[in-house]
Amino acid sequence: MLFGRKKRKPISIPVKAVKEWKYTTCNYCSTGCAIEIGLGEDGNVVTSRGHAGADVNRGKLCIKGLLEAELFTSPGRGTLPLMREKAHLPFQPTSWDAALDKTAAKIKEIQAKYGRDSFAVVSTGQLLTEEFYTLGKLVRGQIGTNNYDGNTTLCMASAVSGYKRSFGSDGPPGCYDDFEHTHCLMAFGSNLPEQHPIIYWRLKEALEKRKFPIIVVDPRVTMLAQFADIHLPLTPGTDTVLINSMMHVILKEGLEDKAYIAAHTNGIEDLRTLLQDYDPKTAQHVCGIDEDRIRQVARLYAKAPAAMSIWTMGINQSTHGSDGVVCINNLNLITGNIGKPGGTSLSITGQCNAMGTREWSSCSGLPGYRLLEKEKDRKTVADFWGIDESFFPPARGLAQTDIFPAIETGEIKGLWLVATNPMTSMPNQPRIRKAMEKLEFLVVQDVYEDVETNQHSHVYLPAAVWAEKEGCHTNTERRVNLTRNVLKPFADSKPDFWIFNEMSKRFQDRNVIHFPPTVEGAFNEMRELSKGEGRTLDISGMTHARIEAARGIQWPYSEAQAAEDEARIGAAEAGHYDMLRRHDFLGSPRLYGDGKFQTPDGRAKLIPVRFVNNNECPDGEYPFWLNSGRVVEHFHTRTRTGKIGNCNKFSPTPYMEMNPDAAAELGIQHQSYVRVISRRGDAVVMVQLTQRVGRNMLFIPFHFHDCVNRLTLGLLDPYSRQPAFKQNACRIEPIDQQEAARLNLERRAF
Repeated sequence: MLFGRKKRKPISIPVKAVKEWKYTTCNYCSTGCAIEIGLGEDGNVVTSRGHAGADVNRGKLCIKGLLEAELFTSPGRGTLPLMREKAHLPFQPTSWDAALDKTAAKIKEIQAKYGRDSFAVVSTGQLLTEEFYTLGKLVRGQIGTNNYDGNTTLCMASAVSGYKRSFGSDGPPGCYDDFEHTHCLMAFGSNLPEQHPIIYWRLKEALEKRKFPIIVVDPRVTMLAQFADIHLPLTPGTDTVLINSMMHVILKEGLEDKAYIAAHTNGIEDLRTLLQDYDPKTAQHVCGIDEDRIRQVARLYAKAPAAMSIWTMGINQSTHGSDGVVCINNLNLITGNIGKPGGTSLSITGQCNAMGTREWSSCSGLPGYRLLEKEKDRKTVADFWGIDESFFPPARGLAQTDIFPAIETGEIKGLWLVATNPMTSMPNQPRIRKAMEKLEFLVVQDVYEDVETNQHSHVYLPAAVWAEKEGCHTNTERRVNLTRNVLKPFADSKPDFWIFNEMSKRFQDRNVIHFPPTVEGAFNEMRELSKGEGRTLDISGMTHARIEAARGIQWPYSEAQAAEDEARIGAAEAGHYDMLRRHDFLGSPRLYGDGKFQTPDGRAKLIPVRFVNNNECPDGEYPFWLNSGRVVEHFHTRTRTGKIGNCNKFSPTPYMEMNPDAAAELGIQHQSYVRVISRRGDAVVMVQLTQRVGRNMLFIPFHFHDCVNRLTLGLLDPYSRQPAFKQNACRIEPIDQQEAARLNLERRAF
């Protein structure tokens, strides 16, 4: 008998007849899982599955990927363009021509009145790469504002900055295959089982074949920390102190790779001088890890034949984020763990195509990792697009996190948001809400009409979602993969590529630029721009068909590499691939294997980093550290997963992890509501008592509107301009339970 029932209900699996399978890539996190979508006789989606032939996921998917096909018919989707004169008035339906005409006219009007940079554009990490390239071409080559950025500033900017400072260029040097070769893995602020479940599965698979130590650095006992051999619960925001102290031990005990340092780096003496101040006896009182443990971990890492570091937002979302990445790079450079199997500094990217925006969107520069600050790069791109190079600014403009303060001061009067939701994702929400109310014109381009930011818009442009479009993603390990068009766009929504191309027609009076009418045409332009002697970001050997045949190709992948691959498979099949089997067009799994870096002298830079504690720390008035992060069932601001019932049911309401001992002192019960207060605002959450957080710490998932980002401070990293979401101070107050329940229901309406 099962729970009072005498008969077990039989499991029935409905027959799902599939006429055709279509190849796509998951549109959530940066893992880059390949998915096949099954279409029935009527052309509608009947099922989906992980692609067994793809090297990344090998047939597996997480809960979000398994349910992703439900996005096509999820509620709240935009059906047609909308316009209104004032944000407090009701929207009126309109045509695409009218909406695009008004948007272009308002951009020109604002720029004519206040200057070219008075209009800003903020993009995303979730478009297809060809769409990023096209938007960048429109903004940099025609609209002409220098205040253009992506919401990847909120997640990966510190990794980008750190890579550039150490290696001379962006681009993660390692790959997932490094798990198979490493002898020691150190994870900084990365909770793979919940953030990137399939990457975690790749790690577990490697561990089953060959045991090696896992060291997790995280203030919270995350799921990855529970599985680790060593957990270092450091004081929030002090990663640089821990790593500096580890390097102090390595250099003092002569455990460094002297030959690698001499051959491939600069700056060892300056680094050695700084590290004299980071003896473990001193460092332990700052980072909270005892001196013996620091020495143990340093020796373990340095003595491993190959050791690798991974990190996610725990490093990046800090005022010391870029410095933290530099310290990780320093650690791997002095131990010779760059560019070899099992040895790497591998940032685990957040969004599905954050790498694509870094590579091709022109947000922080020009296409293909080119810089606005370099005259040669400006001329190369200007000549390719057929415009005068003087149209480009000589330096990058404002980052996303600087754009909103510029709205406050009146420097920016208009804003175009593309697939991003700052009304939930930005820190210090009370300040952001006030800034949005000051805009003279806001256009929101999004899949969902009910996205929170649309409350403030004057024009809404409904975009197509995922496999209603076609194009590429680049994942964490630089693997370019393809999404094929599966369905027509929902209602009168349009692919972002189409929207950007149509908008470009309205700016031909500024610069006459050719915009390819097809996605593959845009990809071919990117291929041409990727060529060049000594460039790492070379995709010239890729085509859409070749990418699908390989189930993804890692860059660099040059025309010469492609020619070798085509010669190997034979003339009969060259360009005409059997898509039922995977072809070994592998590309380049690692960067810097030859020890040559993208710096003027070809050497990596060892950069001394001195810790300065500018974190907002707990005190008598605000006694708790507040941390935030992901849960496996949701993605970012729940714009999509909040609509998927079997995702949303696991955490439909915001909650807060709290230590039971701290709760007992305050008389707080499990699953009761409380009011959390910081110097910025307050939030109502339900309490979950758990030993995963210390007595003076709280953790709230960041996915919920009107919640944790009402509390966060968002001090900015000086190099990357990324906010410090994870080092905040707060206190807890009781709240009327009935009123809290009412507020909770009101704020979770969808």
